Amino acid sequence: MNQTRCTWANMANPRYIAYHDHEWGVPCHDETTLFEMLNLEGAQAGLSWETILNKRENYRAAFDAWDAEKIAAYDDARVAGLLANPGIVRNRLKVAAAITNARAYLAMREQGLTLDAYLWGWVDGTPLVNDWPDGVRPAKTALSDRISKDLAKRGFKFVGSTIVYAYLQGIGVVNDHDKACFCYAGR
Repeated sequence: MNQTRCTWANMANPRYIAYHDHEWGVPCHDETTLFEMLNLEGAQAGLSWETILNKRENYRAAFDAWDAEKIAAYDDARVAGLLANPGIVRNRLKVAAAITNARAYLAMREQGLTLDAYLWGWVDGTPLVNDWPDGVRPAKTALSDRISKDLAKRGFKFVGSTIVYAYLQGIGVVNDHDKACFCYAGR
């Protein structure tokens, strides 16, 4: 079946099509997935999302299926192994950020706050459905500015406003599907 999708979706990449159709803009409440996506969006900085999406399974294997407790305990030897892993983006700052983010996330949990409650609390539990012209989306918004600043105060890294906005889109806090896209009306 030939369906109209968002203009950014690479129709030549089955992973990208599946991501667009089944994940992007779909409300996510799973803690592990929320933590994974935060780190993958940070890893994407300066690169294409497609690059990260194509390496996603490698990231899951390299980062212990995004188990924050394990990641928070990574030592220098483990970091060296990650930096030698050709299946992920071997950037020292991005690898260090995942470890820092695991520690910040665990600190949130110790305070009784989950990523799910934290993120969805910004929108009162209801996804924001935007009405941008097809193919036109801002890189960031006032909401992503506020969340970015708050995450940074909590110790998270690679959480600039542009990264946070892409994150909010990816986890469905924001629905930015093109109006012509078959996913727009259904979410």
